[in-house]
This record gives sequence, structure tokens and C-alpha cells, in this order.
Amino acid sequence: MADELLLERRGRVLVMTLNRPEAKNAVNTPLADAMVAAMQQLDEDDDLTIGVLTGADGGFSSGMDLKAFAEGGPPANFGTFLRSGAKKPLIAAIEGFALAGGLEIALTCDLLVAAKGVKLGIPEVKRGLFAAGGGLFRLSSRLPYGTAMELALTGDPISSEEAKDIGLVNHLAEPGKALEVAIELAERIAENAPLSVAASKEIVRDSVGRPDAESWKAQDKHMGKIFGSEDAKEGAVAFAQKRKPEWKGR
Repeated sequence: MADELLLERRGRVLVMTLNRPEAKNAVNTPLADAMVAAMQQLDEDDDLTIGVLTGADGGFSSGMDLKAFAEGGPPANFGTFLRSGAKKPLIAAIEGFALAGGLEIALTCDLLVAAKGVKLGIPEVKRGLFAAGGGLFRLSSRLPYGTAMELALTGDPISSEEAKDIGLVNHLAEPGKALEVAIELAERIAENAPLSVAASKEIVRDSVGRPDAESWKAQDKHMGKIFGSEDAKEGAVAFAQKRKPEWKGR
């Protein structure tokens, strides 16, 4: 894995750190490639349940590296990450700032933990652009219409405290403690059956904005795999034996 992205396994949790602090952890091609490779590693490893994505040296990310963009165009795999993320859950642990593509990286994650005083926003309209990395429609799926529209049209950032009040941020942390709080949340999730966790993520995300009839169909495709899995049997046996289950991810 490239030095631009640091990986650390903590039990069933994979911690991934954007490591370009000299560029506010902006994404260039090597970092984008490393992010996509890390998502593949997370999804393919049965011993991992969830990933935590954070930034080095007190900042999350300022988005795409504009200097690198001017020299060679956008990093192709950055779009791949923003579109696909991971099949397994991701938590963003945000310190300092998550602006423009940085917020879009966070919105590719499923849960957000932010330190108090963090600035979050999509200021692209102030530069003659728009948030083309998924920020517009992902904000509108997570926030009330008027709130998402105001963020999109003004380009003004909001604080993590405001974001917590409107439901965009799941948990607030003291400055410097976002990763610690995110790992605590990840470990709570990682106590559960990994196949069940991944399926639950997909069902929740796919059901947003859909009528119930379509959501039932989307859920049905997971029934056989999850309810017939080794982990489903292990969960029932462990419950009967009053012990912690030993998950295999299959």
C-alpha cells in the first residue's frame, strides 16, 4: 500500500489514514489508487467487518488535489472510490475540516464522527463548479430538502455541532478524539455478524427513496445467503449456549 494511505488492523476494524498532510490530505492519483485498493482489501477479507477512514495531522481532507489536477487531470480512481466506496460499512473520523471533495469522501462513508469545531461544506459554487463527487444527491438523501439545498447553493460551511443537530454527523468528539470515538463505534458494530452487517448496510442504502414494494424485493436477495450462512447457525447456537459467537464471515 502506498505511503499516501496508512493501514492499521485493530481486530475486525481496518483503520485507513489519508496521509498527505502537506497538501491537506488532498487526493492525487497514488492516494486514489490506494483508497480503491484498500476498499477491495476490506471487502475481500473475511476477518474484517468495518473500515474507519480518517486524515493525518488534524485534518480530514480538502478533496481533489487541484495542483495535481492542473498538471495531469483528475485522478481516475478518485471517482471510482466516490461512486463505489465499500460493500462493508465505513465510518469517517473527521478532524479539522471536510470541505468540497473532502466532505464527499465522508459522505461515501455510512457514518460520520466529527470533532467539535470541524467545518463541513461543499463550496464548489463559489469557484464556478458544483459538487460533482456525489455530494449534492447524498446530502439530499441524508438531510431535509431545504437544508441540503442551502448548503449546495450558498457553498457556506457548517460546524460539526450544527451537522450533529441536523443528523448529518452521528457522534461528536472532543478535538483530537474523533478517531478514538469512531473506533469505539466500529468495535460495537464489529461485535455483530459481518455478513449481516454488510447486508444491513446495503438494504438501508438501497431503500432510501424507494417504495416499500421495491425495498422488499431488494431485501429478498439477501435472505438465502444470510439466513443460510454458517454465522446464522453460530449465532443461534451461541445464544442457546449463552456465549459470545465466533463469526467466520461465511
